[in-house]
Amino acid sequence: MLRDYLPILLQIFVVALFALSALLVSILVGKRGTRTRAKDTAYECGMIPQGERQPRFSVKFYVVAMLFILFDLEIVFMYPWAVVYRDSIQQGSAIFWSMLSFICILMVGYAYALKKGALDFKR
Repeated sequence: MLRDYLPILLQIFVVALFALSALLVSILVGKRGTRTRAKDTAYECGMIPQGERQPRFSVKFYVVAMLFILFDLEIVFMYPWAVVYRDSIQQGSAIFWSMLSFICILMVGYAYALKKGALDFKR
């Protein structure tokens, strides 16, 4: 049985050896220069940077983005379900109820987001 895992173990060993050797070479060959204020400034096409580095975004922006990604991915799961449901109409009852429970769980999450005011942009 160990013979079956030998290629995987060999690959893990080669990867670890490569990673360690890459780190060692970068430490030995890399330059160790002094840090100055000019080196630490952002380079913007030859222009001297002005103002703040980046504007601050509201947390609301990130919450809406995460909710969009979450519900968007859930919709993607419904397409294969629709194909399977159409092809196996004889077993439709079990498939239908499983998707209905999935949609109910999504609606509970959506109601929670609405209750918490995640989609209220007036605040």
